[in-house]
Amino acid sequence: MEYRDRSPCGHLTLSDTGKEVTLAGWVDALRDHGGVLFIHLRDRSGIVQVVFTPESTPQTVCDRAGLLKSEFCIRLAGRVAKRVEGAENPGIATGEIEVVAKDLAILSRADTLPFQISDKSMVAGVAVKREEAVAEDLRLQYRYLDLRRPKMQDHLIKRHRIVKAVRDYLDEQGFIEIETPMLTKSTPEGARDYLVPSRHYPRSFYALPQSPQLFKQLLMVGGMERYSQIVRCFRDEDLRPNRQPEFTQLDLEASFIDEGFIYALLEELTARIFQVGEIELPRPYPRMTWTDAMNSTGSDKPDLRFDMTFKDATDIFAETNYSIFRHILSRGGCIKGINVKGQSEKLSKNVLQNEYAKEIVPGFGAKGMTWMKVTDGGLESNIVQFFSDHERNEILKRFGATNGDVILMIADPSWSLVCSALGQLRLHVAQRLDLIPADVFYPLWVTDFPLFEATDNGVTSSHHPFTMPDRADFDPENRDELLSLRSRAYDLVVNGEELGGGSIRINDRDIQNRIFKALGLSENEIEAKFGFFLKALEYGAPPHGGIALGIDRVVAMILGTSSIREVIAFPKNRSAFCPLTEAPSPVAMEQLAELGLLELGGSPSLPGSKKQQTLIDSLSWVSRIRMDAEERPGIAAAIDDAKAYADLINSRCVDDEPMFSVVTAANRTRQGTESRVSPFAEKGEILKNAPSTKGGFFKVASILE
Repeated sequence: MEYRDRSPCGHLTLSDTGKEVTLAGWVDALRDHGGVLFIHLRDRSGIVQVVFTPESTPQTVCDRAGLLKSEFCIRLAGRVAKRVEGAENPGIATGEIEVVAKDLAILSRADTLPFQISDKSMVAGVAVKREEAVAEDLRLQYRYLDLRRPKMQDHLIKRHRIVKAVRDYLDEQGFIEIETPMLTKSTPEGARDYLVPSRHYPRSFYALPQSPQLFKQLLMVGGMERYSQIVRCFRDEDLRPNRQPEFTQLDLEASFIDEGFIYALLEELTARIFQVGEIELPRPYPRMTWTDAMNSTGSDKPDLRFDMTFKDATDIFAETNYSIFRHILSRGGCIKGINVKGQSEKLSKNVLQNEYAKEIVPGFGAKGMTWMKVTDGGLESNIVQFFSDHERNEILKRFGATNGDVILMIADPSWSLVCSALGQLRLHVAQRLDLIPADVFYPLWVTDFPLFEATDNGVTSSHHPFTMPDRADFDPENRDELLSLRSRAYDLVVNGEELGGGSIRINDRDIQNRIFKALGLSENEIEAKFGFFLKALEYGAPPHGGIALGIDRVVAMILGTSSIREVIAFPKNRSAFCPLTEAPSPVAMEQLAELGLLELGGSPSLPGSKKQQTLIDSLSWVSRIRMDAEERPGIAAAIDDAKAYADLINSRCVDDEPMFSVVTAANRTRQGTESRVSPFAEKGEILKNAPSTKGGFFKVASILE
């Protein structure tokens, strides 16, 4: 049998009937049916049934086939035959034919599997779909086995096709794929860098790129005009369920363009790649400013597959007698709400008051929630009696409310808190009531983001410091003016997920320098971190802009997977750990010594240890108790007494027996080795003295001091 004559298992059809073929792959499933052995042979192309029968297969081959087990790697030769009528298997693409084996070679045996790889079990030669839950960490530990599953292979094959579609389209548009460095300079990009020590430059470090931001802008200065790259990026971020410390993004940049070029380019690009998953995106994509997005959905990545957008009710209660609203509005606050259409029966008063108002909404950061049901053309709630007739009528009119609707409102002095909490509430209610339609895709552009965000010490960039502001005449030392600036930035959002973001870049050194100063960087810091970049802006930098799309996230959305880990060949787990290679892991001291890391920075003393000048100072530092000058004499006397007693005990222990306890030593653990349930739990009395319970547990305060 020659490998060059090998046929793909999944490509065989009825037209191959009578043909002699050579196949190779893995035993997906098998069944011994009264001396006739059926197996499903699997390779990357698919599955085909192979039959070993005494009438058509040599006895030595049948004997060898009797040794087969799941996941044995084999090669065989045989003749393609049409299945007998009634034995067809519609569950596989090759279900109308089978291969009658003539020869068999076992290429490699498989040990006992840690989990089932085949998603089918054979019953009388027919494959039956089998679902078996496997812990994700176990799958990642044996990822090389997990990758044999057709579903995983399909994910990676379609990922390849999506990336190929990206490259093909950008090539049509004149983009040149250029690789940028993996070992670069550490610069602030919003997340922590992964650092790589250099053996040739002791105590100096490269950084793995969070993005190729500066290099792609330098390529524009270099006259490349249109650059793209499928690039690996690295961010040492706090752990989140659907993030990876290393990820892949489509990175592109173009010169002599504006936002309109990016919108048109990306709409056509994303439409093409979603078609790989047989998804048609509606075009053109609508656009929404950041302010409108926050005011209507409370999110800068709004999910518009369903309605329930915000209505502002602040003006309705301008003269209200309801004290809570009046107090909030007197502090410059606002009141916003949503109308949950026709869901009155599913949202009972108990759910609204005890779950949402008292527990769920406070968990979103708000102090509470106001709810009203629409019944018989009027409003019903525990506070509606405090509203005037005018206010009630205006609420019904503003929210377009009819019988069966439920109105939920949040009020607070902070506009941002109202938007954030109501946005989370909107999503929570929609998910709980199954109001989000499946298989619907709603792309849109979010634009005009704030250029800066406020911090305790000044401002920080909302995106990154290379984003062009909406105007150039700003004072870098005027905090209020900085917070009023808008950026020429844009995010592509689909179904409430940010798939990518970008901006028009700064191509003027003076503007870039003032942005750095607004961020609080000194001249020395600017020169040390960005001097090479600012120098490049002095040599005729063209107007330019770009965008980056998260490939992992895009592919996961197109394929409908629950996690980006399902579309990455060798991902880290939720804790940024690799169960397969057990990375990150310690390294040998010799490696650290060779890199000059053993004594990097010396041996700093513990915080506060320099204050331990006397025994009293040491006692104060260890116990975290401040001791005033007038207290020190008394404490010094107490310490002297304690030392005297200690000396006395030590002197007596020289000749006398050591001191011992008068209490007899005894084992205080539970008697016996059998586990048992407390009788109080069996009788339901274990929580009878609890001040409050929830779900069969003690309910405690959210913060314990």
